[in-house]
Amino acid sequence: MPASDKDSTGSGRRPSRSDDATRRTGRMRKSAQHSAAWAMRSAARQLEELLGRAPESVSAIKPTEEGWEADVEVLELKRVPETTSVLGTYHVRLDAEGELLAYERIRRYTRGQIDRRR
Repeated sequence: MPASDKDSTGSGRRPSRSDDATRRTGRMRKSAQHSAAWAMRSAARQLEELLGRAPESVSAIKPTEEGWEADVEVLELKRVPETTSVLGTYHVRLDAEGELLAYERIRRYTRGQIDRRR
């Protein structure tokens, strides 16, 4: 292998795109470190610790400059019939390492409720 194809450690492996990004920015790209599935699990787990209620689902997830943002659906009040149970949507912000930075309840609704078109 030509010397130009070796990495700076001389390991003989060809540098990857993430190696290239690390060299340019001094840090790895978020997408190379953690997946959206990982961020979803992290958001749900930490919110459950704070609220004491298990999340029902993660309805939105997106990467940001500082880490991740997610919307997590949580059962707040169980009722019979289940269509009258009350859920809350929580907006959660995580840093690049998956640590919770902030959360806020942005919506409260009954399970049987359907959103109107915007």
